[in-house]
Amino acid sequence: MRFQFCNVVLALALPFFGAAMPTESPAGEELPAHMRGKRSYVVRDGVKRTVFQHEATGATLDYVTNSGICETTPGVNQYSGYISVGSNQNMWFWFFEARNNASTAPLAMWLNGGPGCSSMIGLFQENGPCQFYNGASTPSLNKYSWNEYANMLYIDQPIGTGFSYGTDPVTSTVTAAPYVWAFMQAFYAQYPQYQNKDFGIFTESYGGHYGPEFANYFQTQNSAIKAGTVTGQPINLVALGINNGWIDPTINYKSFIDYSYNNTYNQILTTAQYNSFTSTYTSSCLPALKKCTTTTSSNAACSSAATTCGNKIENAIINSGNFDPYDVRQPYADPYPPVTYSSYISSAAVVKAIGAKSTYSECSDAAGNQFYSTGDTARTFLPTLSSVVQSGIQVLMWAGDADWICNWVGNFATAELVSYSQAAAFKAKAVANYTVNGVAAGTYKTAGNLSWLRVFGAGHEVPYYQPEVALQAFKQTMQKGAIFAT
Repeated sequence: MRFQFCNVVLALALPFFGAAMPTESPAGEELPAHMRGKRSYVVRDGVKRTVFQHEATGATLDYVTNSGICETTPGVNQYSGYISVGSNQNMWFWFFEARNNASTAPLAMWLNGGPGCSSMIGLFQENGPCQFYNGASTPSLNKYSWNEYANMLYIDQPIGTGFSYGTDPVTSTVTAAPYVWAFMQAFYAQYPQYQNKDFGIFTESYGGHYGPEFANYFQTQNSAIKAGTVTGQPINLVALGINNGWIDPTINYKSFIDYSYNNTYNQILTTAQYNSFTSTYTSSCLPALKKCTTTTSSNAACSSAATTCGNKIENAIINSGNFDPYDVRQPYADPYPPVTYSSYISSAAVVKAIGAKSTYSECSDAAGNQFYSTGDTARTFLPTLSSVVQSGIQVLMWAGDADWICNWVGNFATAELVSYSQAAAFKAKAVANYTVNGVAAGTYKTAGNLSWLRVFGAGHEVPYYQPEVALQAFKQTMQKGAIFAT
């Protein structure tokens, strides 16, 4: 997503002043090119907007300040709008400053998965400043919001997801990463006060692909900036968190079978079915996956593996009983988490207030199909995750134990195969009770900079089901240390 936005602004809005950003810092030093840009202010549909054109990338930010939607805590600022990261590629973001000590608090990015699903899911159903309680049609403040601790940035990517709109060039996890990096470069230029703060990536579900790849790409770009081969702002990445992540399909598809037969809440498969699916996995799914072992394996091989395993294992088990793949304690038609937020943010009044310019799409088939066309879902990102852990940043792998689709059994098996200096110690270590203020919340283990956590009584969207537990684990990880019981 880059920009053609200047012409749109002139056609649709009335600018009332504009100014180039200073080329010198307050200390009199020349600002580096990657921090320069031109800012103007416009009124569109009665709403004041800021438009910032980033000199280095050509990106344009067009956003509303303090819409009054969702975060209503006095003195807490919020910003919502678009960053163009390519020609007709407009990526939606919603940024909330921390409720406490925003000027010194770290910065964290939240990404939902899909592929092609909006991070507004996380904002309104999981860890954002507000939620819909007790069947209400309007939101109330969430006291366990992650902006209690950090400045929180929610992004709809790739294009076509959520409120993002335009041409979608992304066909895989690997091709998505540069656009999110470009987003961050423009973001830092507009909000330079955050450029040197500790930064974390937190994500779930298909974020098992996004998280490792985006973190690895950011680190690669940091190295290139240091070497002088890339111009840009280094990203001070200190943490990666993945809950209920789809990381390694070889493990994940097998875990569908194992979890369905043996979990705390709902035995989905009989012994005969378990044996039958295990045989199918060994004879059909696994051989297909062995032809798709890297991020550079052929699209044909990976697409074939995704189709084979999806039809013969995943879909077949889902069709075998009446259960919610995101919370096996519930039937397939599970009303939780409530989807009230979608109607709310699609209303004309809210759309206008937050500065959205497109029809909201919770999960975009078009965006998702781009990934499916390349077989991206069948590719493993375990080696990439291992590289990220080896880099030394704090990594949390966690899972709600009532989730089926990216269950804790597969999550645990994946964690034990991460390759890093403390791998043997991690595998040998027994799990311990994870508590929040003395109350049992799950089991966990850590070694070095890798932590793993099973959260009791939580489905796919862990912060919705266990918000206090989620906030504690988030804070501990962003503090650059292993998680620990309290």
